[in-house]
Amino acid sequence: MIKNTAFLLLSLGFCSLVSAQKSVVKSLDKLPDTGETTSYTNTFGEDHDYNINVPGFKLLTNGTVIDTITSLQWQKTDGGEMTIESAAIYCDTLTLGGYTDWRLPTAAEGFSIINHQFTNPSLNTSVFTKNTAEYWWTSNKQSNDATKIWCTNAGGGIGNHPKAETVSAGGTKKFHVRAVRNTHANTIIAERYVSVGDSSVYDSLNNLVWQLSPMPTTLTWEDALIASENLYLDGHSDWRLPNIKELRSLNDETLVQPSINKSVFPNVTVNKYWSSTSLPNQTTKAWYWSNAFGITTYDVKTVANYVLCVRTPTKGNLSNVQSMKVGNIRIYPNPAKTSVFVFSEGQGTVQILDITGKSFLEQTIQNEVESISLKGITAGIYFVTVKIGNSSQTQKLVIE
Repeated sequence: MIKNTAFLLLSLGFCSLVSAQKSVVKSLDKLPDTGETTSYTNTFGEDHDYNINVPGFKLLTNGTVIDTITSLQWQKTDGGEMTIESAAIYCDTLTLGGYTDWRLPTAAEGFSIINHQFTNPSLNTSVFTKNTAEYWWTSNKQSNDATKIWCTNAGGGIGNHPKAETVSAGGTKKFHVRAVRNTHANTIIAERYVSVGDSSVYDSLNNLVWQLSPMPTTLTWEDALIASENLYLDGHSDWRLPNIKELRSLNDETLVQPSINKSVFPNVTVNKYWSSTSLPNQTTKAWYWSNAFGITTYDVKTVANYVLCVRTPTKGNLSNVQSMKVGNIRIYPNPAKTSVFVFSEGQGTVQILDITGKSFLEQTIQNEVESISLKGITAGIYFVTVKIGNSSQTQKLVIE
């Protein structure tokens, strides 16, 4: 049996948090950092202090850009100002770089290329062509008001704006369109959130572990940094204040008041939540997420707001996970199709064998979350054996 030093999950989750979560589309390979490289305080824990998925881009000669973190492909120069209806048609009919499968980005995708080290525009202008755009359209409407569209803005935020605000619709603001396309097929995640402790939950979409309940009192920004760094929860001390992209990744555009899954986060009420990200041009202010609808904006750092901490699961830092059944292999989804995941403490190996004992795959477990590709393995009944140290365990896996 696998002892208390290790446990396995071959799945999109190790223990279902809720019985009926909505499936979600994973279009970003990884969630990029904000790009903030300047320190604005001597207190450790600000955005500048953590480099996890540093933004990176590859410029192509065909007028497009590959985001090396998300794997999305973007227009280098946006399509200009237009209504949301024209923007959707523009993307659907665009031929660029030899591709015709361009589309409007989702809110999460649009926010992923924002760079919070810069402002007006909050984009890396050595990658994306600078112009007079004030906002960029996304494909997401406000769930309870179809006249409002989620848009990123040149100042670095994201908000729900009336579609009539743009110049082409009779308004006074410049809403532009920037098309995006996938460079590979999206992954469908059946169960996004799974319990990893009495007080924390793993987000398999973005590879983050979240505090289930906010800190009990509101804090100033500096105090929020200190409290997050000093938090010890569910056997872990590597908690931190999330950057604004991580924090906003919790937002669900299909929900309002609050715009977060209450089945998963029942104690996260409608409030303002601090991020670790400062404003580069107004350094006495920092970004926060309001989950009334899902906007990101900023506040003076001396104001008290709520705090929800995050940690990044990494090799060797999983321990004392109280809600798991140690020694029990759980396969989800089962049957599986294209991939499964291993979540483990300690190094070891995973082996997939058919019913005759022939090995089709052997892979080392090196990280807390390890992806196992099933590519090239035909449909059928298999057995998964996990070995960590002198312990091993086997369970049946059906591949469709």
